[in-house]
Amino acid sequence: MSLGQELAPHLPFLRRYARALTGTQQHGDAYVRAALEAIVAAPGDFPRDVDVRLGLYRTFQRIWASANVDDGADIGAADEVNVADARLARITPRSRQALLLTQLEGFTNEDTAYLMEADAYEVDSLVQEAISEIERQTRADVLIIEDEPIIAMDLETIVRDLGHNVTGVAVTRDEAVSQALAQRPGLVLADIQLADDSSGIDAVKDILAEFNVPVIFITAFPERLLTGERPEPTFLITKPFQRSTVKAAISQALFFDAATVPA
Repeated sequence: MSLGQELAPHLPFLRRYARALTGTQQHGDAYVRAALEAIVAAPGDFPRDVDVRLGLYRTFQRIWASANVDDGADIGAADEVNVADARLARITPRSRQALLLTQLEGFTNEDTAYLMEADAYEVDSLVQEAISEIERQTRADVLIIEDEPIIAMDLETIVRDLGHNVTGVAVTRDEAVSQALAQRPGLVLADIQLADDSSGIDAVKDILAEFNVPVIFITAFPERLLTGERPEPTFLITKPFQRSTVKAAISQALFFDAATVPA
């Protein structure tokens, strides 16, 4: 089996991590593309003494640490300073990198230490730092779009435990849009398949046509939405999910949303 074939099953999940790390599909996919280009350019440098997924993420982390990736945006020379400032503002602190790697991607502290070129003790400290930061995060109003009652109740509990407010739970596209317009949420958690066979993706599109709001999608088939070939979710949770995964995704989505609001 070629290295490319070994890497292929892991790429959708690397895209998920990269998008959560950078806050957008465009920037996340640019870093993934740069990592793959580095592997193609020097396949002999790819770490072969570890699991192939670890090697892939390690290559990505080194590209990320360089923070020197062209995201393909068409800009003029006069905008270069502003773009540089924006890129610096997007850099996710190491504490949140550790949280995403352990809670969203499911790496152990030891594996995360390898990926971040740290030690396990430092990773544990970074994760605790991120959790403390989450607890200080400003409260948001959250709309849940989910047609499975048990899952909806679980999500509602997680959201409230984080100190946020649930504005409502919608089970169809029309209901979701109606609730969002009646009370604008600061965050949306959306399932893909809804009760009346309508789409959570369509519901979110309708909502975003009215106002901007960060969105986290929840699906049992994340690889179908993480191809890098079309506009796709920035934040994505896989079903069945761990509570810690949902908490990390909520925190990161609100982190980037807060970063876009002028001081």
